[in-house]
Amino acid sequence: MGKLLDSVDTKALRFAVGFPVVLAAAFVYCAFLLRPELPEPVAIQWTDDGGAAFAPFGAYVGVGAAGVVAAGWLVLLQAVPLGRPVMMRRIMMGAGLFLSLFITSALAAGLIGQTGLADARESHVDMTVLALGSGAAVSLGVAMGMVYKADRQWSPDDDRALQIAIARELDPDLARDSMRLWVHARSSVFVMIAIASLFPAALIAVVVPWLGILLVVLAVIGAAFLFARVRADRRGLRVMLAGVVPVMDVPADAISGASAADVKAADYGGWGYRHHGGTAAMLVSSGPAVVVSKTDGQRLAVSGGSPASAARLAEVLTRVAARTRPGGGPPPSGGQPEF
Repeated sequence: MGKLLDSVDTKALRFAVGFPVVLAAAFVYCAFLLRPELPEPVAIQWTDDGGAAFAPFGAYVGVGAAGVVAAGWLVLLQAVPLGRPVMMRRIMMGAGLFLSLFITSALAAGLIGQTGLADARESHVDMTVLALGSGAAVSLGVAMGMVYKADRQWSPDDDRALQIAIARELDPDLARDSMRLWVHARSSVFVMIAIASLFPAALIAVVVPWLGILLVVLAVIGAAFLFARVRADRRGLRVMLAGVVPVMDVPADAISGASAADVKAADYGGWGYRHHGGTAAMLVSSGPAVVVSKTDGQRLAVSGGSPASAARLAEVLTRVAARTRPGGGPPPSGGQPEF
């Protein structure tokens, strides 16, 4: 039983089972309120020549209520298993709500059309009730499909978040040994890129539209490469160009030291990702950066944003690198890279 409950959305299960039953009970209650004004038997089918098929009132209400429950369960329960795609579960939840309400509306329209008549052959389906009920069923079904949260109640992401929280509780220094930041070029650089690309693109697009669009796309890609996401933690240093392309991944045990410095991008080959000889750099502008020395003698430089964030990044990298050494002692070069 426990494994079964773990594989289903219990909140959705309660709704899928309970809603059709409550809706059918409400229909039965309202039908008995109308009972004194209905003929006996009541019509259940109408033909073009004015004829009708009849059934006892109890059969009409009982079979109708059973149909509401059966149709609701048949569709709504498709949204309960957690192993099914999220979109499918949302569609099934909305469709089940719509179908239950629509059947109830059709049954109610059939009864309302017979109220006050002595002979059910003179009756008809009340189109106003059917139209209002169908409209409400559609709108509520769409709303349910949009708002239903079909995600797992507890996902692997939650497990990872819990593990991180426990680790931080057991190791208060874990938060100090982790840092994430975005670095980007100065705003004037992006203004320059926009001016240098949009105006020519507008002129070119008059003659060759696709070439103008291509120029704008290239400018956007170039601007994106002046963004970088920097992450430093106990695993080491990781830099992602434009936030998605990994260009640097240095394990903590490969770092011998790190220090903040004010660098010129031209000394490392210019802006963006550069690699020459034993030096790699990811600089979005000249200014505050972190210069990292590796245990194999190579060096790399990463933009640090502001002087304060660069100093903190260097401190985190120095500390996590020291943790990987026996006894957590200082690096061989004394904690500072040699220039």
